[in-house]
Amino acid sequence: MTTWIYVIIAILAVAILWLIGIYNGLIRLKNRADEAWSDIDVQLKRRYDLIPNLVETVQGYALHERQLLENVTKARTQAMQASGTEAKGQAENMLSSALKSLFAVAENYPDLKASQNFAKLQDELADTENKIQAARRFYNGNVRDFNTKIQIFPNNLIAGALKFSQRDFFEIEEPKEREAVKVEFK
Repeated sequence: MTTWIYVIIAILAVAILWLIGIYNGLIRLKNRADEAWSDIDVQLKRRYDLIPNLVETVQGYALHERQLLENVTKARTQAMQASGTEAKGQAENMLSSALKSLFAVAENYPDLKASQNFAKLQDELADTENKIQAARRFYNGNVRDFNTKIQIFPNNLIAGALKFSQRDFFEIEEPKEREAVKVEFK
């Protein structure tokens, strides 16, 4: 009789340790995904801080490009106010598009392109864009690991009972950027 009691206690102890292991693994992955999202926020904040300086620099050279500068400022404001992965991705998409337009217009102003201040801001923004991409890849990798962990059996049973839910990937590429580039030689 006592042998059965020890066997039942051992089985319960193993089951409890197994549940604790799954729970701790889920929490670890959730925290990594939260940390990765925080890394994205840091880089986006840096980007938002650079944009007013860039707009001010361009304003001095391109006075009649007022609509473009207003679009950049408006896109920046919307991106800063966006919350949630999908909304943030869409807002960042608009901001990236506005910045591309700004740099395209800057090509028309040789004095602006030659400005050291503009060149420095452009380099800092390019560096920030690279850091955002790296942070996004890191976040998406952590989200992939977390989502996989909560979908695998039997983890999905425990994750569902503990209200763990899947996270969205942070994608900011525009659909047109995913299309193949058409190259023609004439």
